[in-house]
Amino acid sequence: MTTTATLDRTTVRLDYYELAGFTAEVFTRRGLAPDRAEIAARALVHGDLTGVTSHGLANLTRLYLPLFDDKRTDPAADLEIVADRGAAVLVDSHDALGLWSARAAMDLALERADTHGVGMVSLYNGTHFGCAGHFTAHAAEQGALGFLAGNCGGQRIIRPPGASQALLGTNPFSIAAPAGPYPPYVLDMSTTVVPTGRVRSAARAGKSIPEGWLIDDAGRPVTDPTAFDRGEAHLQWLGGRPETGAYKGYALSLMVEALAALLPGAEMGPTSTKGRDDNIGFFVLAIAPGRLRDQGTFLQQSEDLFGALLNAPALRPRLPRALPGLARGAARPRGP
Repeated sequence: MTTTATLDRTTVRLDYYELAGFTAEVFTRRGLAPDRAEIAARALVHGDLTGVTSHGLANLTRLYLPLFDDKRTDPAADLEIVADRGAAVLVDSHDALGLWSARAAMDLALERADTHGVGMVSLYNGTHFGCAGHFTAHAAEQGALGFLAGNCGGQRIIRPPGASQALLGTNPFSIAAPAGPYPPYVLDMSTTVVPTGRVRSAARAGKSIPEGWLIDDAGRPVTDPTAFDRGEAHLQWLGGRPETGAYKGYALSLMVEALAALLPGAEMGPTSTKGRDDNIGFFVLAIAPGRLRDQGTFLQQSEDLFGALLNAPALRPRLPRALPGLARGAARPRGP
C-alpha cells in the first residue's frame, strides 16, 4: 500500500507502512510511548493516504513537533475522567497529543456505548487531532455510528457574518456510519469553505486558489493564498456569502463551539484572551445500534441505503456515484 505525500512542490509516493513507521519513530523520540506513537502516526499519515495532504505529514514539522518543543503538549499525559455518569464522561486531556487522545476518547465512547447504547466523551485541554474522519471511521468499523467535533481552542480565524473581527475557528466535525460491504460513510468537514491547511498547502506549492475561498475587507475574491497569513484576506464560511448560505456554515461552527467547548469548559475563541489553539475541546459520541435494535437488521439496512445511492442510475455513464469517505475507506489500512 502506498500513500502520496506533498512536500512543497514535489509529490512522491511512499509505502504507507514505512511512512507510518518513520512518523511513529519521530513521535517516540519526542517522548510518546510506542503504542501511542503508532496510533498518532497512523492518524497523521491518514491525511496523505486519503488525499487530504493539508492534514497529513506536512503538519509534522509545521504543527506537531512545535507543540512538543514549546511544551504545549505533554507526551506522557493520560486522560483523566473528571466526571463519570455512565453513558456520559467528562475528561481532562492534560494537553495530551490530540492525534492519540482523540482515538482514546473514541475508544472510551465505544466502550460506554457497548453498555448503554450510547457513549459520550466531553474533553477539554485537548490539542490538534488532524483528520476527524480517521477517528469516526474507527467507530464505523466496529459497527457503530461515530461523531467527533473539535473547536480550535482560543484561536480566532474567521469573522462572524457582518463582523470586522475574527472570533471563531474552522471548527471541524465528522460523522461516520457502517455501510455493509462498502467502505464506511464518512463526512469530515470544516464549517468554513475550506480549512486553513488547504490555503497554506496551496501557498507552499506556489499555486493560486479558486475564487470563493478567501475575500478581502471589501468582499472581493482573493486567489493568492499567501494573502491569508499576511492578514490581507479572510476565510469564508461554508456557503460563501450570506446570500448563498454563509449563515449555515456560521451556525454549524457555533454548534461545534457549543458541543465541543462550551460543554466541557474548554477555551472558546470569542471569549479567549490568548488567541491560540490551546485547550481545545472535543465532543465524541458513539452509538451502538445493536443495543437498541437487532444489529444484523441495522447492517442490512445500511447496506441497502448506501448501495441504493451508489448504484443509482447515472446521469452520464462516466460520472461516478460516490459517498463521502468512499475513497478514504477504500484505502484505509487495518490496524490499531
